[in-house]
Parts: sequence; C-alpha cells; structure tokens
Amino acid sequence: MPGSTPAPRSWRLIGPGLVVAATGVGAADLVATLIAGSKFGYGLLWCVVVGCVMKIVLVESAGRYSLATGRTIFEGWATLGTWTSVYFGPYIVVWGFVYGAAAMAGTGLPLASLFPVLSVTWWGILSGLVGLALVWWGRYAVFEKVCAALVGLMFVTMVGAALLTLPNLPQLLKGLTPWIPDGGLVNVLALAGGVGGTITLAAYGYWLREKGWSTPGHMKAMRIDNTVAYVVTGIFVLATLIVGAELLYSAGIAVSTGDRGLLDLSVVLEERYGTWAGKLFLVGFWAAAMSSLVGVWNGVSLMFADFLGHALRRPADHPDRLSGGRFYKWYILWLTFPPMTMMFLGRPGALILAYGVLGAFFMPFLAITLLWLLNTDRVPAAWRNKPATNVVLALVTLAFAALAISELAKLF
Repeated sequence: MPGSTPAPRSWRLIGPGLVVAATGVGAADLVATLIAGSKFGYGLLWCVVVGCVMKIVLVESAGRYSLATGRTIFEGWATLGTWTSVYFGPYIVVWGFVYGAAAMAGTGLPLASLFPVLSVTWWGILSGLVGLALVWWGRYAVFEKVCAALVGLMFVTMVGAALLTLPNLPQLLKGLTPWIPDGGLVNVLALAGGVGGTITLAAYGYWLREKGWSTPGHMKAMRIDNTVAYVVTGIFVLATLIVGAELLYSAGIAVSTGDRGLLDLSVVLEERYGTWAGKLFLVGFWAAAMSSLVGVWNGVSLMFADFLGHALRRPADHPDRLSGGRFYKWYILWLTFPPMTMMFLGRPGALILAYGVLGAFFMPFLAITLLWLLNTDRVPAAWRNKPATNVVLALVTLAFAALAISELAKLF
C-alpha cells in the first residue's frame, strides 16, 4: 500500500503485545482464576480459551485501527461524538486514583512476606516510586525490557507451580467442553475477562507507536505479536487454573479473595513442597503485580496525554501529547502520589463505587466503539472488520454487558 513500510521480519521485534497482555494480568485476575479452579476443578478451562480468543480479537482490532489510520484510539473515539469523552474523561481520572492504590498494595503484599522489614504500605509506596522512575522519561525500549523480564519471572514461577502439582491430563481435556455451573455465570465471565486487562487493552496502539510500528506495513507483525502474547498469557492463566484445581480443589482448600489469595497459595505450596516453593511463588506474584503497575504507569499515561491534549486542542504531534511530555508526566504523578493517601487511610466508599460503575462499562464500551469504527469509512475498506471479527466483538459486547449488570447489582 502507498505509504506503508516493510514489515519487521525479526521475532526479536515482538514486544508490544506481551506488554499489553502482561499489564492486564494482575494479582486479582490470578486469584479469580485460582478460585475458579478451587471451586470447579478443570470445569472452566474452556473459559480460558474463550478469554484468549476475545482478547486477541479486541487487541488486534485496536491495533489495526491505529495502523490503518495513523490515529490513536482516542482520536477514533472522538469522531464518534462527545459522549465518548464524557465517559472516558471521568473514567481515566477515577480509575487512575483507585488503581494506583490497588497496584501499590498488590506489589507490597509479596514483598512484605519475602522481606518483613517493611510493611505492605511502605513496600507498595516504594514500588510506585520505582515504577515512576522506570517510565518517567518515556523510554519505551527500557520499559519493554523490564516488562519482558517480569513476564519471564511470572511465567516460570506459575508454570513451575503447575508442573509441581502433576496435572491430571484427562480431566484437563474434559475442561475444554463448555459448561456453566449452577449460579456460576459470573465466574465464567470473570474468568474469561481476566485473561488480560481492561483499559490497558486500548493502550496497545500507543505501544505500537512507541515501538515504531505505525503503518499498514506493520500489520502482519502486529498480528503475530498480539497472537503470540495472548497464547503465552493463556498458558500462564491455564497454569494458575491447574494449581487451583490440583492443589486447592482436591484438598478442599479455600483462598481469600483479592490479592491476599496469592499469599494463601504461597503458604499451601510451602507446606506441600517446602519453603523454597512458597518463596519462589511469591517472587512470581510480585512480578505479576509489578508488571501491571509499570505497564499502567506507562500505557495509561500515554492515553491520558492524548485525551487531555485533544481536549485542549493541541496538535497531534505536540510534545505535551506524547511520551515524556507534560501531560504524560502529570498522569504518572496522579497514579503515584494521591493514591498513597488511600494506602494509609483506607478506600473511600464513594470513590470505589464510582470506580466500579465506570469500570464495569469499559469492556462493552471498547467492543461497541471498535465495531463502530471498524465498519465505517473511518477506516480504509481493506482494513475493515471481517464477519467473524464482528461476531466475536458482538459476543464480547453482550457477555461483558451481562457482567457489567451483575457487577452493578452487587455494588448497589
């Protein structure tokens, strides 16, 4: 195509997909998967597969829009009307404040268990400051290498824990048969949705830009990158399900909800296989939490810079809208310092409620807007959705709208 550049040919160039997948799988997602395994054994394995397919399609669609048009996802949303900004503006501000506290607490838990010289609060604060230092100047190459190292730690420790438990292969294969347990629809949707993120899915196009992939000529590389990343993530989540099924389901052991469930699992591993197993797993827990923190500090800050720059009518190439610019740094500070008050004072109920309401709608919002953008003249005809993609995005919209209604019912 005119204006396109040759596609990268080296597997060493794979990276943005791994970043978006690793950022999206945090400690809370792992606990949801563990609990599903402890409740239903291998019965919901098929959800992991479905979740991977959904995320591959969602992220590919976001990446395809950016490469085909040269626009960011927020610039695309803005063409759909001001309602997108009315939703996204408050969401990214509230989400950042609440997520900042949750991310710091998530990294603090395993570190406080490994090194009890400091409390969860102080380890979390230090982790937030380390995340700030890593992404402050917007050097994508450094950020990507850090994420790759953390993904390696996550993968080795969780897959290692799964192999320790000697998975039951016949039962594992039976879990590929779709089945919804009584009263388990929310578990099904949560498990499918937990295979890699919410708002971070929309950050993919920004990471493609930072990588230097910016034209239709990079489309093939983007698709390989995205697919490989979510296959790796699927194996990681599958390993978590195996640990839940073999270690917890068979023994009737329950773990806590929230990040503390992973601390419970480290104790079970330590009792079953020795101190080394528990400690090694805590390192993997920390890597999962830290990769999410660093990814958000970078990727969502890029999204905020684009959003605010657009709102203030800065040109698309204005330094304030780009990595390392003023707006990017403002959001990193917002993610890091105000949430520290929540680490000390607890979480205010009204803010958590707003976070839950706005967050519940993000996945349907993303799927609906991608359907709209990628089936109209906002995208060159060659890169519009194929029927199969439309079917998957429609199913994602319906599934996550159902999950949103369930979550809102619980909130109110």
